[in-house]
Amino acid sequence: LMRIRLSVKRYRPGSDLLPVWQDYRVEIRSDLTVLETLIQLKEEEDGSLAFRYSCRSAICGSCAMKINGSEKLACQTAVREELERHGDLRIESLANFPVIKDLVADMGPFWKKVGSVTPWLHFKSEGTRDASQKHLNREAFDHFHNVDACIFCGACASACNSLEVSPQFTGPAALAKAWRFVADPREAGDEKKARLGELIAPDGIWDCVRCNYCVEVCPKDVRPMEAIIRLRREAIQDGLGNSPAGRHITAFVEIVRKEGRLNEGLQPLKMLWRSPRLLLGVLPLAFNMALKGKLVLPWHWPIRGIRFVRKLFKTEGTKRP
Repeated sequence: LMRIRLSVKRYRPGSDLLPVWQDYRVEIRSDLTVLETLIQLKEEEDGSLAFRYSCRSAICGSCAMKINGSEKLACQTAVREELERHGDLRIESLANFPVIKDLVADMGPFWKKVGSVTPWLHFKSEGTRDASQKHLNREAFDHFHNVDACIFCGACASACNSLEVSPQFTGPAALAKAWRFVADPREAGDEKKARLGELIAPDGIWDCVRCNYCVEVCPKDVRPMEAIIRLRREAIQDGLGNSPAGRHITAFVEIVRKEGRLNEGLQPLKMLWRSPRLLLGVLPLAFNMALKGKLVLPWHWPIRGIRFVRKLFKTEGTKRP
C-alpha cells in the first residue's frame, strides 16, 4: 500500500461559479490505475465526486480526462507511473468541452461535429450495386490508415489548439472519421467529391494548424492530423484547392519545384492574387520582410543544383498512386 495525494478539479453546478481544485489523501495499492483510484475515492471518501467510466478496458473511451496536463484514458493510466514521472497526481475534465460536473464533460458538441461529416457511406443506386460494394478486402482496410480504430474518447479534441481558438472547428476526430469514408472504395465518386466540397469549407480541413497534439494523445494511434493531411491532398487532386489555404500548398510546391527553394515574396502573390483584400492585408508584412532581407527578388536565378531538386520531385511523383 501507499498513501498518495491527488488533486481533482471540481465543478459543482449551482454552488461553484468557477472550477476549484480539491486535494485528497488516499491509501491505495501501488498497482492501481487512475480510474480505480477515483472509484475507491468515490466509494470511501467523497461520494459526490462525478466522473464517467464503463468498460475499464480502454475500449469505450468514456474515462478520457486530463491527467497531469495530458489527455489520457484513466483506465489505462497507472498511478505509480504518473507519480514517478510528475511527482503528484492532478486530474481534470477534458479541455475545449463544457463541464457538466467535476470530471464529466458535455460531449454533445463533439457528437454534433462527428455527425456533420456525414459518417456513413453513399452507395451507388441499388440496381447497379455489385459485390465489390458490399465487402472490403484487406488492402482496402489498409487505406484507412487505422482511423477506423477511433473510440471517440474526445482526447484529440481536448488537445486541439484550433478548437481552443475556434470552437466552430470541426475537430480532429470528426475529420479523421471523414477520411474513413473518403478512402472507402465503395463511396460513390460524385458523393465523394461532394463530401470533400463540404470539408474544405471554413472550420474544415484547412483550419488545422498541424500542432500534432491530437496524434500525441490518441490512445488508439489513429493519428488524426495525418488523416486531415490526406483529406487536403485528396481535395487538391479533385480540383478543390482554390481557397487561399489550398493555394498555399500548391504554390509552395510549384515554387520549390521551379526555383529549388521557397520564395517568400512570391508565395503570397500566388496564394492571394484572387483575393485582393487579403493581398492588401499582407503588405505590411511584406514591408517588414524586405527590411530584414527576407524577400527574394522575383527574377532571381534558380539555385545551383536545381535539376537535382526537380529530379526529386519527378521521382516522388512516380511513387504516388
